[in-house]
Amino acid sequence: MVRDGGVSGDGSADHYAQYDPTYDPLVSPGPGQGKQYAPTYWAATAGTAPPDDGPVTRDMDVDVAIIGGGYTGLCTALFLAREHGIRAVVLEANRISWGCSSRNGGQGQNASGRLSRSQWIERWGKDVALKMHDEIREGFETFKSLVASIDCDPQPGGHFLIAHRPRIMEKLAAEAKVWKDVFGYPSELLGAEAFRRDYVNDAEAAGALHEPEGIGIHPLKLAYGYLRLAREAGAKVHTASPVIGWETVGNVHHLRTPGGIVRARAVGIATGAYTAPGLHPSLHNKVMPILSNSMVTRPLTASELDACNFRTTQVLTDTRTLRFYYRKLPDNRVQIGSRSAITGRDAPHPRHFDLLMHGLQRKFPALQGIDIDYSWWGWVDVSHDMMPRVFQPDARQPVYYALGYGGNGVSYSSQAGRRLAERIAGKGAQQTLPIFTSPLPPHMFAPFRRVGQRMLYHWYFVRDEKR
Repeated sequence: MVRDGGVSGDGSADHYAQYDPTYDPLVSPGPGQGKQYAPTYWAATAGTAPPDDGPVTRDMDVDVAIIGGGYTGLCTALFLAREHGIRAVVLEANRISWGCSSRNGGQGQNASGRLSRSQWIERWGKDVALKMHDEIREGFETFKSLVASIDCDPQPGGHFLIAHRPRIMEKLAAEAKVWKDVFGYPSELLGAEAFRRDYVNDAEAAGALHEPEGIGIHPLKLAYGYLRLAREAGAKVHTASPVIGWETVGNVHHLRTPGGIVRARAVGIATGAYTAPGLHPSLHNKVMPILSNSMVTRPLTASELDACNFRTTQVLTDTRTLRFYYRKLPDNRVQIGSRSAITGRDAPHPRHFDLLMHGLQRKFPALQGIDIDYSWWGWVDVSHDMMPRVFQPDARQPVYYALGYGGNGVSYSSQAGRRLAERIAGKGAQQTLPIFTSPLPPHMFAPFRRVGQRMLYHWYFVRDEKR
C-alpha cells in the first residue's frame, strides 16, 4: 500500500518545485510558485499538459486579471472571451488547476454548496428555492455541454445518495417527495436489496436515492480541456505566477507577481480553498479550508468486481455528514474519498489513510487488504453558511470573487465562471439569487475555528456511527 504515493504529474515535471504535502492555507504564506501536482491518480494518467503561456516575465496592462487557474478561473476566462469579447489574463501560482481542480473525486452533481433543496426552502422560502433549482439545473447543463466537448472520460447516468443506516431512508423518502412535489425533479428510491443487486453491493447500504443528473469525470483531463478552450478563445494563462502583492492605484489594480506587475482594470478571484492569507480584505476569514482524503486502488480483478457486484459507474455518495464519495473508474479501479486531518501538518499521519481504508473495507469486505496505488489529500473551500457566492464585495471597485462550493464545485464551477464573467462584463443585473447578492459571511471566532472543527468532527462521528 501507499500513503502519499503514486507518480507526480505527467513525467515531465522534474523542473517544477517540490510538492509540499503539509501545505495549509490558514498558516502557509501562500500556495508557492510552480509546484508539482499532488501525487494523484489524475496527475499520473492525464497525459501531457497542453501548452499554457508560461510565467509572467514583464509588467503588463490588461483589462481583466483572473487569480486562480482552476475550473472557475479557466471557465471565467473562457466565457469572458466567448460571450463578452473580453480577453482575460489568468494568473496561476503553480501548475494549471493545481489545487481543488486536480484533487477532487471527479463527481459532477446537480448541486452546489452543502445544503439540500429542503434546506433551501427553510432558509429562503419556496419561491427563491425554485429559482435556485433553476440556476443549479442550468449550471449542470453548462457543465454537460463543456464535458461533451472535452475528452475527460465521462461516466454519465446519474448520482446515488446511499443511506448508510436504515433510519436514513425516511429522510431520503421525504427529500424525494420535496424534489417531486416542489421542484418537479424526478428520482427513484431503492431498497437495500434492489440497490445491492442491480447497482453495487455496498455492505453498508440500507437503500439509496437515485437522481438522473450526475457525471463522473477525470478531473485533470477536464481542466486541461478548459485550458485549451480558454486559450483558443483568446485568453492568456500564466502559470508559476502567484500574486504576492496587491495595490490599488486610482482605479487600477497592481498585482505583483515574481516576474512582473499585472495592472488590471478588473479582477476576478477564483482561488478556492487555496486563497493566500491577505490576498484581498474582502476574503478575510470568509472561507474555511477543509481537508479531504482520496485514494485509488489497483485495478480490480474479475472476481473482485463480481464480489462487489459493481454494475454501475455512476457517482456514489453516502449520507454521513462527513460523507464517503466513491465510484468505479473506467479502468476498474475504485476511487474513494472522505474527511481527513484538521491541519496540513497532520495530513501525512497514517491514521487518516487508515480511516479511509477502513471505510473502503466496511463497504466492500472483498477488498480487504487490496493495494492502494494512489493516495492524496486536498483542501475544500467551505463557506460559513454552506453555500457558494459569486459576488462583488464593493460596488466602487471592480473586484469580484467566486468561492465556497463546499465540495460540490466540479460541476457548478463552470456556471460560477459564467456568472463571474457576466459580473465582470457589467451584465450581472439579472443575478438576484442570494448567492449573487450577499457576500460570503465571516467565520465567527475565526482564531478558534479549528478547535470547533475538532469538536464538530467528534459530534458528527457520534451522530453518524453511534446513533
